[in-house]
Amino acid sequence: MSYPIRFRRIIALMLAGVFLLTSVAVPAAQATMIDTQSFAASEEVEQQRQEIVEFLARDGVQGQLVAWGVDPVDAEQRVAGMTPAEVQATHERMSDLPAGAGVGSVVGAVVLVFLILLITDLLGLTNVFPFTNPQR
Repeated sequence: MSYPIRFRRIIALMLAGVFLLTSVAVPAAQATMIDTQSFAASEEVEQQRQEIVEFLARDGVQGQLVAWGVDPVDAEQRVAGMTPAEVQATHERMSDLPAGAGVGSVVGAVVLVFLILLITDLLGLTNVFPFTNPQR
C-alpha cells in the first residue's frame, strides 16, 4: 500500500514541526554550587518562620487575632507565604517587643525586690525574712 506523495510531505512537515517545538521548549537543567552562608541563612529563616508560627499558636495570641477578626489559620498561611526579608523583619520586631523579651525581665524584677527587702530587713526597717539578724 503506497501513500500519495502529498500525504507523505504533510506528515513529514508535521513531524518536523513537532520535533522542532519539543527541542526548543525544553530548557537544559543547570546545577550550581551553593555556599555555606546561603544554606545557613535559609535554615535560619526557616527556624525564624517556625518561631513565628509557634508564637501565633499561643492561646492568648490566637484570642487576640480572633478579636481583631483574623482567622488564625489565615495568619499561619500568610506566615508561610512571607519572603525571607519579611520573616527576618517580623522576627526582629517580635524579639524587640516586651512580651517577646522572655522571662529575663520578670526574673530581674523579682531579684530586685528580694534584694531591697533583704537590705531593709538587715537595716531593721522591715521584718520580712526570719533568717536575718537586723542591726538595731
